[in-house]
Amino acid sequence: MIGFYVALGVALLLLVLLVRFSVKIVREYQRLVLFRLGRCVGTRGPGLVLIIPVVDRVVWVDLRELYLEIPRQTAITEDNANIAMDFIIFYRVMDAVVSVLRVQYFAGAAQNIAATTLRSVVGDMSLDDVLSKREQMNETLRSKLDEITERWGVKVTNVEVREIIPPNTVQEAMTRQMSAERTRRAVVTEAQGSKQAAITVAEGQKQALILTAEGERQAAILRAEGLSVALGKIFTVARTVDANTMTLQYLDTLKQVGSSPSTKFVVPLEFASLVQGVAGSTTRSFAASDDGSAGADGSAGEDGSAGEDGSAGEDGGVSEHGVSEHGVSPDRARPAQVAD
Repeated sequence: MIGFYVALGVALLLLVLLVRFSVKIVREYQRLVLFRLGRCVGTRGPGLVLIIPVVDRVVWVDLRELYLEIPRQTAITEDNANIAMDFIIFYRVMDAVVSVLRVQYFAGAAQNIAATTLRSVVGDMSLDDVLSKREQMNETLRSKLDEITERWGVKVTNVEVREIIPPNTVQEAMTRQMSAERTRRAVVTEAQGSKQAAITVAEGQKQALILTAEGERQAAILRAEGLSVALGKIFTVARTVDANTMTLQYLDTLKQVGSSPSTKFVVPLEFASLVQGVAGSTTRSFAASDDGSAGADGSAGEDGSAGEDGSAGEDGGVSEHGVSEHGVSPDRARPAQVAD
């Protein structure tokens, strides 16, 4: 009885092991490359896959896009600059059977191919191109690697250079160049700012001058209009002014000129003529006063000669109390006062 149970337990164990090795669950992104007695019979999956234990052997293949890190590699550029760089390769298995049958270990093969391809690509580029044309270098690496890995059933989808380390001397030169470039940009930016500020100030000054000129023009027009109106009124009033009023005005002006501290005066010709007229009028006024005084003292003779007290003689002279041929006597030099 005990032997029966032992045999039953062994049979159940063998059954579990058989199921364990015979049934495979393949995910959607996976494939099984099936070898039966050493011969490839194709792929299986996804889903539930049954295999024959001992007879069949399977290889798992991942169809997702994978990446492979290439360690830092040293290369020499076209201008003999020694640089170190590392990059990443993104790839995807397109044919599961070929990827298993054509290459033993894809990761190792890809690393070696990537190192040699990198040196070939960098050797055809100068240091400046390597530093500035990274996208072009990535595309060149991708295309060359894809040509090689295509026969393995693997598609290289992308190559990204992560870091490029130039020599120390080149790094120092790049630092100085970067500093000089920043200084140049700062100077250019400052110059452009000064230019824009000068243009803005000039435009503001232009507008201010235009507005000032417009204001002065309007003011000149208003002043001219005011002067025209004033001259019209003056002309209208001047029509009603007689010679005596003008004479009084000139005399008032003469009074102001006399009280001025200036030592030089500019006298118009009309003013000089007026002064002469005023002087003549004054002389005639004084002469009329003298004649009045002579009539009071005595009458003239038949020949117009004066009497003893101041009448005129035959020759028009004046007695010892009057005016002689050569001037006025001292007691007649003072003007007479006119009675009210």
